[in-house]
Amino acid sequence: MRIVIAGAHGQVARRLGRLLSGRGDTVIGIVRNPAHSDDLRADGVEPVVLDLEQAGVDQVAEVLSGADAVVFAAGAGPGSGEARKHTVDKGAALLLADAAERAGVRPYLLVSSMGVEQARQGTPRGMDPVFAVYLQAKLAAEDAILPRPGLDTVVLRPGRLTDEPGTGRVTLAHGVEYGEVPRDDVAAVLAALLDAGKTNEVVELVSGDIPIDEAVAALP
Repeated sequence: MRIVIAGAHGQVARRLGRLLSGRGDTVIGIVRNPAHSDDLRADGVEPVVLDLEQAGVDQVAEVLSGADAVVFAAGAGPGSGEARKHTVDKGAALLLADAAERAGVRPYLLVSSMGVEQARQGTPRGMDPVFAVYLQAKLAAEDAILPRPGLDTVVLRPGRLTDEPGTGRVTLAHGVEYGEVPRDDVAAVLAALLDAGKTNEVVELVSGDIPIDEAVAALP
């Protein structure tokens, strides 16, 4: 396959890039910082330097031309303010969706976050306001992209990410109790979802007992 990953220098995204390129897929990685290009090349990923907060739909669609699927794994990241949660976690996700539609690429994997449903009621008591805006931006992206008939969207909501080695065993379903999951396993689940061709799914992911391929195959 030919896969385009937005936010390709992120910790989950780099793991996914290495997995896909290692099995023979062609992987295009969109990054904002040109200094990250060499890291991607070392992973077997072809870098494209493009700022999704500034780019136009046509620019992004050109990158997506001929792709079999796109993955949105970008994020404003810790330490960024409320404004960039909206421009990256929501705005860039919508831009990628617009570009995918224009380029005729249907499969769209959106990496979101467990807990986003809390954001429907504003800022939960005791929650950091900037984190609440992050969840609101993620939720707004989900709500805007899932209904699009021109896309086959899968939203993956991982729990708290860790750097523990992946186990290859997960819980992947709707309404999962909050927990942790290694970034290795998130990347492996994304790769399996790309293979499975699921559509219009919103699933939550934490560590568990079910082998990843079985967990993905069990989705409706």
